[in-house]
Amino acid sequence: MQILRGLTSPDKQPLALTIGNFDGVHLGHQALLEQLQLAARERELVTAAIVFEPHPREFFTPDQAPARLTNLREKLECFSALGLGRVHVCRFDEKLAHTSAADFIDALYKNLSAKHVLIGDDFRFGNARGGDFALLEKMGQQQGVTVKSMSSVLQDGVRISSTGVRMALNEGNLHLARRYLGRPYSISGHVEHGKKVGHKLGYPTANIQFKHNRAPLSGVFVVRVHIEGGAVHEGVASLGVRPTVELNGKPVLEVHLFDFAQQIYGKHLRVDFLHKLRDEMKFSGLESLTQQIARDVEHAKEWFIKDGN
Repeated sequence: MQILRGLTSPDKQPLALTIGNFDGVHLGHQALLEQLQLAARERELVTAAIVFEPHPREFFTPDQAPARLTNLREKLECFSALGLGRVHVCRFDEKLAHTSAADFIDALYKNLSAKHVLIGDDFRFGNARGGDFALLEKMGQQQGVTVKSMSSVLQDGVRISSTGVRMALNEGNLHLARRYLGRPYSISGHVEHGKKVGHKLGYPTANIQFKHNRAPLSGVFVVRVHIEGGAVHEGVASLGVRPTVELNGKPVLEVHLFDFAQQIYGKHLRVDFLHKLRDEMKFSGLESLTQQIARDVEHAKEWFIKDGN
C-alpha cells in the first residue's frame, strides 16, 4: 500500500477514491471500502482513501474532541489488511480548514485524477462543512467523474458508527464493540520504561503511553498481546491513570503477560481487549493493590480456560 502526504500524486494513475476520518475502521467503513474495490475492478482503477490528521474535531475543539479509536498507524494497518492501494494523509491545519468545498473537490479531480468517488451518506467537507454529496456529484459531472454515496450499515437495526463503538467501549461492552468492529478492539504502541511499580509488586508490566490524553475505555481487562515479530501471549491489562500510585497521572496502558520474562522495551505491541474484569480503583496502599492484582490475574486465567478459545 502506498502512503502519500497531501492532495498530490507522483503519477496520474486514475483513482477510485473515498474520503473520511475512518476512526476505528469499523464494519461500516469496511463495507464502504469493499464497494470501492468492486467499483475499481470494474473500471480498472487504483483504490485510494483520503484521511485527515489530526481529526478535524481535534483541531477545532481539542478539549471536546472524542477519544480516538485508532491512531494513524493503526488505521493504516487496517487499510493495508483490507487491500487498499493508496492512502493520502492530509494534515488538517488552518489552511485546509478554510479551503472551500469547491477548491477541495477541484484538487481531487485534477491533482489526484479521481475518476470514481464513493462517500458515506453523511459525509460533509470544506470550509464550514459546506460540501456534500450533491456538490461532489455536480462538479463530478463536469469532470466526467462518477460519484456515489453509500447508506449506513445497520446491525440489529442500529447504525454502525465510530460513536457507537466508543459508547460500547465506555460502557465496558467489549462484545458489542467487537461486533461493530468485526475484530477485538485493540490499542498498539511501543513499550516504554515506566516506574517499575509492577515489577516491585511481583507483576512486571509492559507500559504503553498514549500520544493522546484520552482513551475510549478504562479499567482492568483480559487481553491477548501480539508482540512485534509474531509472538502472541495472554495477559491482563490495566488502562487508566493509576490513582493508587500517581496524583493527576496521564492515561497509561500497563500489560502483565503470563509466564513471560523477556525484555521487550522498544518493541511494538498490539493489545486486543477481550473481556472487562473491573473498573479502575484507588486502593489504600500497595499491599491491597497487590492482592487485587493477584485476583485479577487469577480471574483472567480462568476466563481464558472457559471462554478464551
